[in-house]
Amino acid sequence: MPFDHNDHYHRLLLRQLPRDARTALDVGCGTGRFARRLALRGLEVDAVDRSAEIVAIARAVSGGGSGSPRFREADLAEADLPRGHYDAITCLASLHHMPFGTLAALRDALAPGGVLAVLGCYAEQGAADLLWSTAAVPVNAAARLAVAAKEAVGRSGAGGPESTKPPVRQPSMTLAQVRRESAELLPGRTVRRLLFWRYLLVFRNDAPVADPGPAATGAPQANGSRDSAQGIDA
Repeated sequence: MPFDHNDHYHRLLLRQLPRDARTALDVGCGTGRFARRLALRGLEVDAVDRSAEIVAIARAVSGGGSGSPRFREADLAEADLPRGHYDAITCLASLHHMPFGTLAALRDALAPGGVLAVLGCYAEQGAADLLWSTAAVPVNAAARLAVAAKEAVGRSGAGGPESTKPPVRQPSMTLAQVRRESAELLPGRTVRRLLFWRYLLVFRNDAPVADPGPAATGAPQANGSRDSAQGIDA
């Protein structure tokens, strides 16, 4: 399928992030397309995925030069995230591969003023979902044809390592369940239904930014220092 629903929403996700963000975590990074977009904005990016094969491809495509994302194989259900470390955390179509409660760990890893942005998938149920799905089908078909036509005339890539697809898993939570359970874990979050069988969840950490003071200068990564390059301890 040449038209990628997640790539379609990259710009929408980027608009949610703080303008002064310096550190980012991309969860379920796949081959790293969005992580590289974050890095191009000047952010220090940790990018994690459970698949060793996919992480190897992401590293190969990115080249590993200065300013590239730091790709790591990690299961966030078990990883130890640094508290209060990241200005931006993104999760593109990967939350349904993890326990939904993983949102609490992502919340705690946000720095004051940081933003968690989730592009999620949901299980369809009821008339409203059917209407949105019906509306998406012709738009989806037209978008696929348009992208395929560009590929046919050589205007976009014709495959290669980055065309490898991550594992597919059907979501089990309905949008109503996502709204209900996320409200408990992320007070003040917003959830917006999108076309192409997706939703956008945004949570902003409104905790006040504290003055670290002299004692916090050079604090180790385990205490949440944002100067560390270690990021995640898997």
